[in-house]
Amino acid sequence: MIGKTTWVIADGYLPTNSTGNQVSHEAVCVLNLTADEAVIQLTVYFEDRDPLVGFTCLCGSQRTHHIRLDRLANDAGEQIPRGVPYALKIDSTVPVIVQHSRMDTSQEALALFTTMGYSG
Repeated sequence: MIGKTTWVIADGYLPTNSTGNQVSHEAVCVLNLTADEAVIQLTVYFEDRDPLVGFTCLCGSQRTHHIRLDRLANDAGEQIPRGVPYALKIDSTVPVIVQHSRMDTSQEALALFTTMGYSG
């Protein structure tokens, strides 16, 4: 079986502003190669406050799902704050592959990076 059920992204940061036509954002890209739908739970950790919980997404069988973190809200309506460093734990009901990307357009010379998550 390809994939893991727990992944961690240690470096998260939603830039506070954007320039041009691109919006600064981050995404968690999930690939589900199993025959079952994946229920994805995200927990957001901070340096100076309690974690945010209650973020749930679905990724269909044999599908991908790109979770835009700047648009994500938990069951209490809370969102990941901009301008605050954070980390993510991603839990899935089936083994998945997780990749993280950031589009930073806060400067004219925009930056895009991507990295694979760490799976335990």
